[in-house]
Amino acid sequence: MFSSELPIMDILIRLSAATGLGFLLGLEREIRNKPAGLRSHMLVSMGAATFVMVGLHVLFATAEGDPSARIDPTRIVEGVIGGIGFLGAGSIIQARGSVQGITTGASIWIAGALGVASGIGNLPLAGLLAIFALVTIAVLGYFEKRVLGDQG
Repeated sequence: MFSSELPIMDILIRLSAATGLGFLLGLEREIRNKPAGLRSHMLVSMGAATFVMVGLHVLFATAEGDPSARIDPTRIVEGVIGGIGFLGAGSIIQARGSVQGITTGASIWIAGALGVASGIGNLPLAGLLAIFALVTIAVLGYFEKRVLGDQG
């Protein structure tokens, strides 16, 4: 049967992965002096991982006791995504006729996804997502500015 308690080393690894990957994403935003930087991305990723681990704990604890009291773990992920979407939307502003902060809002959303993937223990998915996100933000951002001449 399942144990409702995650071993402390699993918790440490999952939270460390979420924190570290959030750090990498936030560092790129911090270097570019964007509104949501290092701490914001790390906190979003850690929080998402924690909510998922708590949800798994509740799921397995109810499965061991009364099976009719089971919860749907996808609802926890939905709640995390909604909350993170609210934070991301807060980083998007309209100034002088142009919309700014969309990439930062999207990176906050990705930080949440990093946390969810880390929280469920899918570290390869979290690591690959971080790599793809950093390539998209940093490499393609450079390409847009230098090659295409985008001023955004």
